Amino acid sequence: MIPSPPRALIDRYAVNGPRYTSYPAATEWTPSFTLAHLAGRLATADALDAPLSLYVHLPFCEQMCHFCGCNVIATRDRSRADDYLDGLEREAALWAARLPRRRSLGQVHLGGGTPTFLSARQLARLWEIVTRHFTPLPDAELAVEVDPAVTTRAQLSLLGGLGFNRLSVGVQDLDLEVQKAVGRLQSEEDTREVVEGARAYGFSSINVDLMYGLPHQRPDELASTVERILAMHPDRVALFGYAHVPWMKPNQRLLPQAALPGTHERVELFVTAARRLEARGYSQIGLDHFARPGDELAEAQARGTLSRNFQGYTVRAAPDTIALGVSAISDVAGAFVQGPHRLPDWRASVDAGRLPVERGLVRSEDDELRGAAIAALMCLLRLELAPLRARFGDAVEKLRPGLDALAPLEDDGLVRRRDDGLDVTPLGRLFLRNIAMAFDGYLARHDSGARAFSRTL
Repeated sequence: MIPSPPRALIDRYAVNGPRYTSYPAATEWTPSFTLAHLAGRLATADALDAPLSLYVHLPFCEQMCHFCGCNVIATRDRSRADDYLDGLEREAALWAARLPRRRSLGQVHLGGGTPTFLSARQLARLWEIVTRHFTPLPDAELAVEVDPAVTTRAQLSLLGGLGFNRLSVGVQDLDLEVQKAVGRLQSEEDTREVVEGARAYGFSSINVDLMYGLPHQRPDELASTVERILAMHPDRVALFGYAHVPWMKPNQRLLPQAALPGTHERVELFVTAARRLEARGYSQIGLDHFARPGDELAEAQARGTLSRNFQGYTVRAAPDTIALGVSAISDVAGAFVQGPHRLPDWRASVDAGRLPVERGLVRSEDDELRGAAIAALMCLLRLELAPLRARFGDAVEKLRPGLDALAPLEDDGLVRRRDDGLDVTPLGRLFLRNIAMAFDGYLARHDSGARAFSRTL
């Protein structure tokens, strides 16, 4: 059972810190990374005999949720998606031209925004664009994020027929008071209809996204949401902590600030929901995911092969990810690259025949080492030095100060250090971001992370 931490421990470790979706974090990426840098990386990537991952960012939503931290365009004009698809068609051709020998896809993820903002016709066109330039492998992971309030059976039927096999259903919370506070009204019936429809149309894995830390949430209320969701028998449940960063996302100022739970209440919400999931046989995967026994994620974690990328935990991650769309993030041959955040800037670039680049970073060997260590913690809940030594040689000794810095966390029962690495304890899983921060070489630049990152708890 997931333990409930003492209040003093929560106070000690409730600081600002990265979520470690990537390392280095996006705060380190710079506009000095240009298309010329990307061109060199693509030449290297094209010589590799391995499948790609593909992410497509579809930014449109009918309205913006008050908690949202994504790059979203709120509109009810669905014709805007046709113009956007024109831009995606140009961008896909630009990527394909730079990767003439590397076209197979092991993973495709449609995210946003709300991908099912697109009509069935528009989704079919999107898939035609993708498959004209790239070839999904027969066993590829094809995933799509959906909002049940706008997703139809026709869309699910189309996506299932195209071969999509993984569905991520955004729910956050089923309580009406919470939904009104966050500006996202969604009935339990809508959610169940989408889950059942996805199964009927061939989706083999269904994930439900929940969120804790929202206004008006209480442990008993969130527990009720969890039980109602589990009655739908999802294969996976993501239990994300709401990241309150109103200085970065002004829409979050629309939330009733006085109704936001404090740090101690947030931890209680997570522990309550996680215990309900565990009681129903779901095991915790890394930071914030839970999976049923026999799920690929659970098996990969046990084998030590679980991966994590910008789209979440996966067993199909490819060595390189290319991303299409406004603000989309690619990971190519040791470099992160992000396209423009503003739609006109992105469109101007692709219309001019240039791959869209707004900022990026070429990772150093030290970045790769520390990123590998942090990824091991985030995915496997342990750090083994031997595999890192085989890959990085004596450079692994650079991690020793980080291991030494974890002595107070060991005293607090969060980790168990050993000569060849460390293990995260059951209690330590709640503090996984804090543990990873010991190996971050950039944090000293950020004044303890104030206003650069969300709270770790």
